[in-house]
Amino acid sequence: MFSPATALNVLSSVLFVLFCAAVLRDPRRFGNAVLLGLSLFLLAAGTSAGTEPSVNDPAYMVWDLVTLVLFSLVAFGVVALAFFLLYNGVQMARKEGRRPANLLSLAAGLGILGTIGILAPGLSTGAGPWYWIAVVTFPVVAYVSFLFTCFLGYAYLYGRLRVRKDVDFVIVLGSGLIGGNRVPPLLAGRLERGRAVYEAQAARGNPPLLVTSGGQGPDEDLPEAHAMADYLTERGFPEEHLVREDRSTTTEENLRFSRAIMEELRPGHRCVVVTNNFHVFRAATLARLTGVDGHVVGSPTAAYFWPTATIREFAAVFLRHKVLNIGMCLLFAAVGVLSASL
Repeated sequence: MFSPATALNVLSSVLFVLFCAAVLRDPRRFGNAVLLGLSLFLLAAGTSAGTEPSVNDPAYMVWDLVTLVLFSLVAFGVVALAFFLLYNGVQMARKEGRRPANLLSLAAGLGILGTIGILAPGLSTGAGPWYWIAVVTFPVVAYVSFLFTCFLGYAYLYGRLRVRKDVDFVIVLGSGLIGGNRVPPLLAGRLERGRAVYEAQAARGNPPLLVTSGGQGPDEDLPEAHAMADYLTERGFPEEHLVREDRSTTTEENLRFSRAIMEELRPGHRCVVVTNNFHVFRAATLARLTGVDGHVVGSPTAAYFWPTATIREFAAVFLRHKVLNIGMCLLFAAVGVLSASL
């Protein structure tokens, strides 16, 4: 009969095999991130269970000390993360303005400190209203934190995948204009990455068409697609290899409308989608949703912008599956109450 440690390790191996098969089938699924996260979590649990000495073993005191040190490092890391997010939120507000979307890292930092303020007294007392708030809050926070960790880790891995096949199109997603008609640095980075992908493909003897994708916002003098195309042609990009998609207002529309153009020009096409690195994985999940057959690559983003943008991307993915995720949060909250009651 398997020991608990062996059972956990076997289950971890099974989940990892399923993860590898899922990635080979389609690397753009958020379920891949969850499979990888569960596999690693069970591996860590199995390894811990298999190496913990018995109480009578002289090494038990050392094990206790190591466990305490690791727990202290995690606790310190959580508090340090909270203050880093607060600092980043202040940076974002100063450099990008005080729009709600720019204050997500500040809100996340306050949320972490608030959660600690709820859990610490609640779990330490073991009774009273704070205790019941804590037993409801802890499993929900653990679930959301687990999903965020899965998202973060897999998004990093997905962003390291390379374009290995010839493609027919390179789509560059728009992101807004400065002063109504000028390409901002963030969008210029996307365009330069798109040009690099185009040149790498052209060097193989198969120059693709580059699609600039973006409609006209209420505060813009022209569609983003035209400003993006002008940016490229002014820097020597061949006009005959440019296609403009100038109707979209969201990432999903970018992909749907670009797909319609590609299907009309070259049925059965393959493509590469270019965006910023923080947006790569969510754009990939949307590409899958909209039926776009292609890989997503990213351009660099200013370091101060990355935390807020990543939180926003995770929130969008989380809310896209809101029925499932809210249901799971309610389930974990109920499990916490039941466990405390027993």
